[in-house]
Amino acid sequence: MTAVPPGAPPRSGNWFTRGGWWFFVHLLSLGLLLPVPLAHAAVRTRRAVYAVLALASVALVVGAFALNQAADRTPDGQYQGLAASLSSLGLLTGLLGGLVLLILIRPRVFPRSTRPVGWDRPPPDPAIAAALAARDRRSEARRLAAEDPLLARELRIGRPDLARSYDDGGLVDLNTAPGPVIARTLGIAPAHAERIVGCRAAAGRFAAVDDVFVWADLPYEVWDQVRDRGVVLGRTG
Repeated sequence: MTAVPPGAPPRSGNWFTRGGWWFFVHLLSLGLLLPVPLAHAAVRTRRAVYAVLALASVALVVGAFALNQAADRTPDGQYQGLAASLSSLGLLTGLLGGLVLLILIRPRVFPRSTRPVGWDRPPPDPAIAAALAARDRRSEARRLAAEDPLLARELRIGRPDLARSYDDGGLVDLNTAPGPVIARTLGIAPAHAERIVGCRAAAGRFAAVDDVFVWADLPYEVWDQVRDRGVVLGRTG
């Protein structure tokens, strides 16, 4: 993971704004504007080394043009001689070397986030992540209760009032849990929970969570809570 250099601002923006434009400026100018992204790196990080590199790139460009002007010319206007060769070498070094330099320093000027984010979105709220994880556990526990009710009973799925080690994500068994436990887990009024307990005693047991709405005549506003947290364990044999 790339280390965050001292003074580097927090991560923001997209690829282009996070140094991608450097390469457009550098390549479209054939390396002549290399000092611009280097100066930007110096200002952004407040590191003297990038300022020195920017000045060195200015000197390279100026020196290459100076050699070009001092070079000998053939009668047809072509540059020749050592000065011309050094000028061409300087410009080529600025273009290719500058490209490599920008590739190397960009991760230090725009460090990667230490947390997995996409397109610079903030990391998920821990409370949201915990709620979604609990929802997944409830789905898995319901599947287990439907496929293997005996194991579900051994794991005490839907019985938060009993000692257990299995985390079912916050379910309550509408067929066996006491009224106060049902009220607390579902987040409903104690009177509604007692109505569920009374109806299951009359019916023997609920075959599905939706049976509760038929028997107990619960208000519509609590249906989602019952469906989200309620479970009914199947017969064990």
